[in-house]
Amino acid sequence: MSVLFTSISAGNTVSTEDVRSTFAKLNVSVPESEEDDYQKLLAAIHDCADTVAALPDFHASTDLERFPRKNVQRPTLDENVLGHAWAHTFSIKDKQPSGLLTGKTVCLKDCICVAGVPQLLGTDIIDPWIPEADATVVRWALEAGVEIVGTAHCENWCQSTSSFSSAQGIVHNPYAEGYSAGGSTSGAAALVAGGLVDIGIGADQGGSIRVPASLCGCVGLKPTHGLVPYTGIASNDPIDDHAGPLARTVVEVAECLDAISGYDGIDDRSLGAPKHATTSFAADLKSIDSAKGMRVGILTEAFEIALLDKDVKSVVLSAANKFKALGATVEEVSIPMHPMGNAIWTIQQRISGYLALQGQQTGRHGYGLTGLETAKLPWTQEKFDKCFPTTKNIFLNGKYLIDSFPALYPKAQNLCRQLRLAYEKAFEKYDVLITPTTPFVAPKHGALTTPIATIAPTVGLTSNTVQFDATGQPAMTIPIGFLPAKEDDKVKLPVGMQIIGGMWQDGKVLRAGHAWQSAFDWKA
Repeated sequence: MSVLFTSISAGNTVSTEDVRSTFAKLNVSVPESEEDDYQKLLAAIHDCADTVAALPDFHASTDLERFPRKNVQRPTLDENVLGHAWAHTFSIKDKQPSGLLTGKTVCLKDCICVAGVPQLLGTDIIDPWIPEADATVVRWALEAGVEIVGTAHCENWCQSTSSFSSAQGIVHNPYAEGYSAGGSTSGAAALVAGGLVDIGIGADQGGSIRVPASLCGCVGLKPTHGLVPYTGIASNDPIDDHAGPLARTVVEVAECLDAISGYDGIDDRSLGAPKHATTSFAADLKSIDSAKGMRVGILTEAFEIALLDKDVKSVVLSAANKFKALGATVEEVSIPMHPMGNAIWTIQQRISGYLALQGQQTGRHGYGLTGLETAKLPWTQEKFDKCFPTTKNIFLNGKYLIDSFPALYPKAQNLCRQLRLAYEKAFEKYDVLITPTTPFVAPKHGALTTPIATIAPTVGLTSNTVQFDATGQPAMTIPIGFLPAKEDDKVKLPVGMQIIGGMWQDGKVLRAGHAWQSAFDWKA
């Protein structure tokens, strides 16, 4: 209060009417006799805000001399691939590349900041905004020797598991035009699975890496929460925010994870992560390339969800049991709380996601994307009208829940911890757990009609993925085979198997996935 007291005056920056109207928004008031005092206090904080607002912003440094941006362009529809998989194409690489990923090409989900490259976020709610600094994962990937060749299309505001929600256009599944590539990391999954880039870096709050990787037929890892710093990535929900790699092989995913993991001194999500460049995920795979002695648990409740296609169930169970041939023990394990994870995550995510949309999330150390917040706020009817139904639903759900169930968010947080402990109890016996990644193969694209009809094709896709965003445990999907499309049995689409590990046990997840992938040809 000392700063405020030194600046309290009868200033005219705010009025007593501002005091009344501000308190009225909180559904409270103060006695008229106290309004002058509160006017002075409000004027003081206004002056303090003016002072801070006038200061130059502080951005992480970006070495444009070492990593120049070349040929930045937004491709036309004729120049694009797989529908609209690219957001922007360009070339960024070290002038003298060296490191674990030298020679690899990388694309980035278009919510990951690249200094000087307009970010679309899959929306026309706001005009493209231009980040001032690279995300940490961008800098670390470049230092590892990659060439970043573009930003990949993502779904509208990163809030859909479809691949037709973006204002910029549709992304097609690389195995069948007209079918979903999943979301919201739609473009990166399609580009990786289609063989157009080696590695994608995406973001996952409810399945946004694993769902598109599963539908497109590539490997996608959501690491332990905080293992990869989220600095410079647009946030939907800090509790659920995960960044991670997609590739065609588990080894490439492990190599990328070595490059982009660790605490960066900025993002407090990563306070528990190891020091950057000290992990050995890829080397460990090469020294122990089998599953011999591993204990694999088939999570019973994950195979009992209502929307699970019987053929997907059969293919995933068959793939899980193949671990026996690799020297692992395979058993069924029941975790009765697993189905409740959907409801727990939904409550936590709707409230936190709503606050993020409103610019009201606080309490974290990190790098603030002030340019994005300035472009986004305030919300207007015109902006709201352009939202995809999933985003409008987050507004509706979040506001309703906050007003109607005031204690529900902290309770959801408590239940997230209980859910994590339930899985961790299973990990005392098992190295990894197995579930289907998605309950069905890629559906056909939906159409923007009524809200429910628009969302309907993707309902249930995250039935087995959201739990591990809520708990923070690592989860990876690997492709294990093909099944016919629901609409056309001549169209063959990938099936994904999800491998989950205990907190900070990403190495076990990678080991199991690599062993399976090394022994079996999923395309056969």
